[in-house]
Amino acid sequence: METSDRPGRLAIGVLGAGRVGSALGAALAQAGHRVVAAAGVSDESRRRAGDRLGVGLYRPDDLIARSELVLLTVPDDVLPGLVAGLAAAGVDLRGKMLVHTSGAYGLGVLDPATGAGALPFALHPVMTFTGRDDDLRKIAGCSFGVTAPEPLRPVAEALVIEMGGEPVWVAEQDRAIYHAALAGAANHMVTLIAESQEILRKIGVEHPGRMLGPLLGAALDNALRLGIAGLTGPVVRGDAGTVRRHVDALMATAPEAADAYVALARLTADRALAAGLLKPEAAERLLDALGGNPWT
Repeated sequence: METSDRPGRLAIGVLGAGRVGSALGAALAQAGHRVVAAAGVSDESRRRAGDRLGVGLYRPDDLIARSELVLLTVPDDVLPGLVAGLAAAGVDLRGKMLVHTSGAYGLGVLDPATGAGALPFALHPVMTFTGRDDDLRKIAGCSFGVTAPEPLRPVAEALVIEMGGEPVWVAEQDRAIYHAALAGAANHMVTLIAESQEILRKIGVEHPGRMLGPLLGAALDNALRLGIAGLTGPVVRGDAGTVRRHVDALMATAPEAADAYVALARLTADRALAAGLLKPEAAERLLDALGGNPWT
């Protein structure tokens, strides 16, 4: 039996044929569903619609009319207005599966469409997409934060599994903190690493990425396997003098990074103290070195 003849195959519309939408649309097509339409406003969207999805661009109302499942893969700030606009315009949403991929939003953002008869899903891939050819491969084995009405939960989880992902249930009320945890780890890590590379370049290190790579790889492995118990460095050792010298050097060389260093060092000391890795007296000295003890 051809995959397109399997039962339960859906006509897919991709409303927002950017990096995420084109990758997920292609993944659903690989599972045997049919991508029938895409929408977008840029030349890149038009290219991805043709190259990745094999379809042209349509107006949103035409796309929805052609589709049974619609991927709403637009930026977070655009999503509420888009959904409200579709409902207010009287677009026929009855029985349409509307799937948004925002990590920050749950089902509430889809309420205007749900009230018009749509079936709401929030399926957030925990992955970064760059628009390159390897995006589709990244989906295999990656987690998806899944939120759906309880009767639709099996459908939501099945869609993720068909794309090659791993569904992880996230309650509606937990979507914001779930996304904050992911963004705090991934986005801030990139900023911290880029900042460290720039500082190293300033002092003449020709290949800072080569220097940082093994260290950061080991640190990430420790963190994922051991949690806070994998912590190393001057904070967990209680080396207040070293931490103070770090702050002084940053103030002289990269003052824009000093505040972030102090805030993260305080958080690190807090976590290490709570885990029993740092003695209270050492924590006191560290926090004094960082410019004051917020625990007193």
